[in-house]
Amino acid sequence: MKGGLKVSQISLILIGFVCASVLLLAYVKSLFLSSSVLPQNHVLQLSPDLRVKDEEALGEGSGLEQSEDSVNFESEKYPTYANSSPVIKVTEELITHEEIGGIAPNITEKGDLTDVSDKKTGLIEQEIDVSTAVSSGGEHSEIFTATPERQDCNFAKGRWVIDDSRPLYSGFGCKQWLSSMWACRLTQRTDFEYEKLRWRPKSCEMEEFTGVKFLKRMQNKTLAFIGDSLGRQQFQSLMCMITGGKDRPNVLDVGHEYGLVQSRGSARPDGWAFRFPDTKTTILYYWSASLCDLTPINPSDPATDYAMHLDRPPAFLSHFLPRFDVLVLNTGHHWNRGKLKANRWVMYVGGVPNTNRKIATIGGAKNFTIHSIVNWVNSQLPKYPHVKAFYRTISPRHFFNGDWNTGGTCDNTTPLSEGKEVLQDESSDYDAARAVRGTYVKLLDITALSQLRDEGHISRYSIKATPGVQDCLHWCLPGVPDTWNEILFAQI
Repeated sequence: MKGGLKVSQISLILIGFVCASVLLLAYVKSLFLSSSVLPQNHVLQLSPDLRVKDEEALGEGSGLEQSEDSVNFESEKYPTYANSSPVIKVTEELITHEEIGGIAPNITEKGDLTDVSDKKTGLIEQEIDVSTAVSSGGEHSEIFTATPERQDCNFAKGRWVIDDSRPLYSGFGCKQWLSSMWACRLTQRTDFEYEKLRWRPKSCEMEEFTGVKFLKRMQNKTLAFIGDSLGRQQFQSLMCMITGGKDRPNVLDVGHEYGLVQSRGSARPDGWAFRFPDTKTTILYYWSASLCDLTPINPSDPATDYAMHLDRPPAFLSHFLPRFDVLVLNTGHHWNRGKLKANRWVMYVGGVPNTNRKIATIGGAKNFTIHSIVNWVNSQLPKYPHVKAFYRTISPRHFFNGDWNTGGTCDNTTPLSEGKEVLQDESSDYDAARAVRGTYVKLLDITALSQLRDEGHISRYSIKATPGVQDCLHWCLPGVPDTWNEILFAQI
């Protein structure tokens, strides 16, 4: 027809229409594929074990607010020390009323352990990139810490139950391992209901502890506790649990292999090491209340101050780490001005006196050190893949109506008078939980479950009690530290 479309023109129009249709279908298909993939990536990026609750939710009702002492050091980079300084003999003082003090943990008030997921404070506004918490200790460190192992069971969430088969050893016995000052059966105390409690996790079964099973699992292996006097209590508890509180003359004292010998003028060695010959299992404890390397500022002066290297691991740890198979670290209650002054400890960072105002405070220095030691250990794990490392959260104090030196007491003798269950998903030791996140150092979380056990302290019943002073820091043994070891056993 005149003025109509030619056949060639119609063909071109049809070809254009087909091409447009193909492009449209391809676009729709790409949208469909992206919608099915993105949610999965989103779940990986916001995995629940990498998220934390607001710190105020963990401490709600305690009257403790985030202060300048609570400093975030996750973005700091910590150096790896290939060469450590010589072991410095700094012996733990005898347990006196001064040691009953210490820094109070930032946790909820007694009995106020509710599910923090119900709080309306929400999540921290800025998620912290876990890769920034990894030590710069070599290229393998970053690969090793990129996908830390997921923990299927939250052993810290559960309840205390009565178990008439408890305790696991006699408080009258275990004299070979247990210090008499912590054996409450040897004091004037008459109530021992606290010995009959067992911890039951909510979401899983916790394996029953026996000495035989423990020694078999740890055959040809070494377990090391490094920390303060609460770490020493856990060490003594484990020795009593393994032996059932019975004397074992065949157990070997191998402290000399680790330099743990009593030096002239010292009240005790810096630690102890024992080996069960049948399974060649070694259990040791080393006293390092601050988890810092300590070096004399003037080695020729007997009265010299000591450099407290906040960014260096204890020399003992850096030297013997390759020989350990399980490592349990803790610190916390020695972080106060009185103890630093009494021990003549001066804060150092980078080999020189600290000038960083962020970590000049006690809380800031403690938090910095926890992150430093965790990241240093994490940087070493690729070189020693046989090592399982744990950081144990802080053991709560229970001073009421005052502190250790102002008439504070812990006179309650009724177990679980303020509650028996921990419902929260997050640790009450916020700084410790944040330090291990994104690393292969596991959290041995004992804070909230121990917070419910104010009746388990030595209180006024210590053998060498000071009038008007109660020990609401250390625990009666048998007692709460036994549970810490049961949880540890379940995780190794």
